Amino acid sequence: MTTSAQPVLFKEHSADQLQQRLESVGVDLALARRLQAEVVQRGRPEVPATLPGVSWRVLERVRAASAIPRLEVLDRVTSPRDGFTKYLFRGEGSEPFETVRIPLLHRPDDRKYIVCVSSQVGCAMGCVFCATGKMGFRRNLATWEIVDQVMQIRADSEYPVRGVVFMGMGEPMLNYDRVMQAASILSEPCGLAIDAKAITISTVGIVPMIRRFTAEGRPYRLVVSLTSADPAQRRDLLPVEKIHPLPELLAAVREYHQATGKRVTLAWTMLGGINTRPEDARRLAEWTAGLPVLVDLIDVNDATGAFLPPDRDELNTFRDALTAELGMPVVRRYSGGKDVHGACGMLAGQPIPLPVLPAAEER
Repeated sequence: MTTSAQPVLFKEHSADQLQQRLESVGVDLALARRLQAEVVQRGRPEVPATLPGVSWRVLERVRAASAIPRLEVLDRVTSPRDGFTKYLFRGEGSEPFETVRIPLLHRPDDRKYIVCVSSQVGCAMGCVFCATGKMGFRRNLATWEIVDQVMQIRADSEYPVRGVVFMGMGEPMLNYDRVMQAASILSEPCGLAIDAKAITISTVGIVPMIRRFTAEGRPYRLVVSLTSADPAQRRDLLPVEKIHPLPELLAAVREYHQATGKRVTLAWTMLGGINTRPEDARRLAEWTAGLPVLVDLIDVNDATGAFLPPDRDELNTFRDALTAELGMPVVRRYSGGKDVHGACGMLAGQPIPLPVLPAAEER
């Protein structure tokens, strides 16, 4: 029998790790992969009582030595405007956290979902326009709590889940080990088998962890939330600038590009009248000269009304300036679920509000 006083948790370990932890009860790597597929891929709530070619005694010992934790679904609401669905979960702690299902249904032959997962309850980064940041940091989510967000949403979905973005509550790089472990299980062939290239890790700029991510050769996509190329302004908007200033951050981003050859995605939350001027585009071009980037423009979603997105003219002027100054791809990312407080920057672990407007009333 296993000597551990604590049960071995499925959804917490890769198949290789399960084999190591359950070797004493007769589990080899082939069986570990089969068990991982039964629990994670097929969503079984318990270790199967029988498996072809496997002794029932071994399976009994596995059941006695392991556990399959599961998140509690507290609430769920779908936006009638755009079909984004927000889930309210509770796991090991008493405080709930949120996850968003993003529909990509515009191609009839390739309808799918992306899941925007949380990695922490609350966030220590304190970005002034983000509801999660205003909560402060509460706790890190366990690996199984991250994996189970995707599992539960997949089980609740009409179409397959083909991607995961770590852009929900929390700063993923400050829960690095658990986030990378979860991404490994999500992409494992006997896990959820999501292409590693379809898993995105977003960070507001935790430089040591970006460098570790680079050194470890992680296959996941990296997105850096930049939002301003003016250090003084960025310090006011994103307090992380005081700890990891822009020159240090962009040096780490350049190292990532040099190591991987990949174009770097820079997310830019647009705050009307603040960071959407032609001079902001010029500053960004100066900081990123010679660095292949993709700029991802996102409207701010501030329920307090303190920050507003740019109007159409301001947006077009800024986008044109970025295109001219950078000579690099600039895209505008749609941030859906605003009517159910499921858009970027709106997750705060609160009871889910009912949509205010029906789909027909959206402008």
